[in-house]
Amino acid sequence: MSGTPVAPPFSRDVLARTWLAVKAFSDAGDAAWTVALAWVAVQVASPAVAGLVVAAGTVPRALVLLVGGVAADRLDARRVMVASTGARLVVLGAVLVVDVGGQITLPALLVASVAFGVCDAVYEPSAATIGRQLVRREDLSAYAGLGQALSRLGTLAGAALGGLLVARGGLAGAALFDAVTFVAVGAVLVGWLRPRHRLARAEAEPVLRSVAAGFAHLRTAPHTRSLVLTLSGLNLFVGPALSIGLAVRAQADGWGAAALGTATSLVGAGGVLGSLVMTRWRPGRPAVVAFTCLVVQGAAIVALGAGGRTVSAAACLVIGVSAGMASTLLGALFVATADEAYLGRLSAVLRLGDDVLMPAAMAAFGALVSVGGATMACTVFGGTMAALMFASLVRSSRWAPPEAPGPGVTSTASAARESLTR
Repeated sequence: MSGTPVAPPFSRDVLARTWLAVKAFSDAGDAAWTVALAWVAVQVASPAVAGLVVAAGTVPRALVLLVGGVAADRLDARRVMVASTGARLVVLGAVLVVDVGGQITLPALLVASVAFGVCDAVYEPSAATIGRQLVRREDLSAYAGLGQALSRLGTLAGAALGGLLVARGGLAGAALFDAVTFVAVGAVLVGWLRPRHRLARAEAEPVLRSVAAGFAHLRTAPHTRSLVLTLSGLNLFVGPALSIGLAVRAQADGWGAAALGTATSLVGAGGVLGSLVMTRWRPGRPAVVAFTCLVVQGAAIVALGAGGRTVSAAACLVIGVSAGMASTLLGALFVATADEAYLGRLSAVLRLGDDVLMPAAMAAFGALVSVGGATMACTVFGGTMAALMFASLVRSSRWAPPEAPGPGVTSTASAARESLTR
């Protein structure tokens, strides 16, 4: 396209790196806000109600996500993100007014949580397409790796900061900090960030028909379907093992809260390390490497439930590293090869799978723990994950080397490419 800026190599791409840093800053603000919201909800009501307040945003988010995906495929993604960021600032401004003007109430907390869930559902599918529009195809893995590493660090820092903010300034303090991060995001979106690679736009049609078309597309795109299914269920096996299984083992075996905290931090540190590795390493068969990492992760989940304290700590580190590497590789491969006219809707499906299925996965893991203990539950979940990922590994070994559409390649060409590699 004439006049379209050309993306430099990622190592010299100031715009893309600045965007990832600002995004991580925003993730820190969101984490601080979530901690503060939970803390204030406990003070206003009870721990059980606090859990409902924090989770209240997931229901409307699940309902609106697919609509957000349609908007991402049909409209200018940057403008959708600007509008969503503005809406978040309005919500935070209302919280500040209510908190400063008088005591915050439970209904106010619920409204704020729901409003944020709706804003997230509109924002995230569009944000998922930005990498494809900013960096070169060969740099998507580095972009995803650095983005994940910074996001994890931002979330960890924000969660720690949230406790300090709410202790000193109440909910208003955390809301003000989160608002500052959104102002930074909005400033970059409005004043600097411009797409370098224009994506094909979806046809205008009724929203429900467009949503259905997104699901129908997966039937004709086998490689994309495999990636969507894997990424949608990536956390369903490891999430319950880390959140429930690790805590049960720590309590039953007398490890103590400090050991539990250390093991959890090893997962986070491993995730950062695995993501950073992928900013440098560009394997020729990314799907094969990623599914191999996930087979190893399944084995580590089994070890998490069967080994002693040292073995479980090592398993946590392996889980973090393998998760960081696999999610970076598969996420970049998905963004690079998915039909660009469906990218927003497919990204919404990825997030929807996690939101909708995770409660069922948690309940199933808890039921297994009650029947046979944490060791049996980790063995079942880890073994199942390893078997499923091994089957995906075998299939991916027969895939042709990835050829993703570059600048100016249409969605039709992308679909034709995938059909030739089936």
